[in-house]
Amino acid sequence: MNTSKISKKNWFWILQLLGWGIPGCLIMYTKFNYEKTLSQTYIVSEAILFTGAGILFSSLLWLLIRNKILIEIISVRVIVRILLIYMLICLSMTIFVEALVYLLYVNIENKELDRSLNDYILNFINISVILFFWLILYFSINSILRAQKGKVEGLQLKSTLRESQLNTLKGQINPHFMFNSLNNIRALMLEDVHKSREMITKLSELLRYSLNSNKVDKITLEEEIEIVNNYIELSKIQLEKRLRYHEEIEEGILDIEIPPMLIQMLVENAIKHGVSNQIGGGVVSLKIRTENNNLQIEVHNTGELKESGSTTRIGLQNISERLRLLYGATSFFELKEEGNEVVARIKIPLDE
Repeated sequence: MNTSKISKKNWFWILQLLGWGIPGCLIMYTKFNYEKTLSQTYIVSEAILFTGAGILFSSLLWLLIRNKILIEIISVRVIVRILLIYMLICLSMTIFVEALVYLLYVNIENKELDRSLNDYILNFINISVILFFWLILYFSINSILRAQKGKVEGLQLKSTLRESQLNTLKGQINPHFMFNSLNNIRALMLEDVHKSREMITKLSELLRYSLNSNKVDKITLEEEIEIVNNYIELSKIQLEKRLRYHEEIEEGILDIEIPPMLIQMLVENAIKHGVSNQIGGGVVSLKIRTENNNLQIEVHNTGELKESGSTTRIGLQNISERLRLLYGATSFFELKEEGNEVVARIKIPLDE
């Protein structure tokens, strides 16, 4: 931070020196070539005086504008104040330069300086023009820097908002069946203690996975599928043979990364709003493959697509929003009914 501020100050003084040094050099060049009666000492002294005075009064103008006027709020009142300050600085610099030029001329040339009113007016106009262009340059550079700063802050805000949105969405995707699973496991303990302990382990792994999903944006397919299998096993405690599950996963793709709890949410939706509503139960099929440099994920379940159920809508909206935040328009998600099945499809670009 300090280095950046020092660098900006250095640039300000470098530009000041260049901005006023060039007119000073032009004065020196002109008088060397067209005013042969003047001594070299006086010409160099006058050029140095003009350069120094320019730096002094433009810096004063900068301080007055920066400290006394809120530049961000542009209004007629602000513009009038800037113009008044500008005119005051121009007049002050003209008087200052004329006074010192007179003293330099008398002491170096050893004679009175003969100046007319037109000379004073012309000098005032020259100083006003140079300071006007200085003012335009200052506001231009200031606007560019402020725009760049705003752009950076906007990107940082967008990134922070995106991260916050993702964490909020992931925080909403918690398994809805935890309470029922605990009750089912409690009943199972009377029949099969070993099976109950195994299910408690799976439930704890699923809960830990759900809590940790807020800390990362992506996990491997292998990790996600392991949690899906745990979820299926827990669901079978209640649904038993009514739930049948199949997987078709392309070989060699388990290390591909996807958003956490993405497939789990689709499978949960398929079971809760599909298979569990069927008297004879049904089948949930998970199909994952790569195609055209995209990861294709499909979850099929027997049943019908019903628009009722706010929890379903919220869950599916979360999936769609998470994909949009992570991949933008390059991702794809749909849920539709095909024949006697409901199919959820997700497409994720592999080059992201």
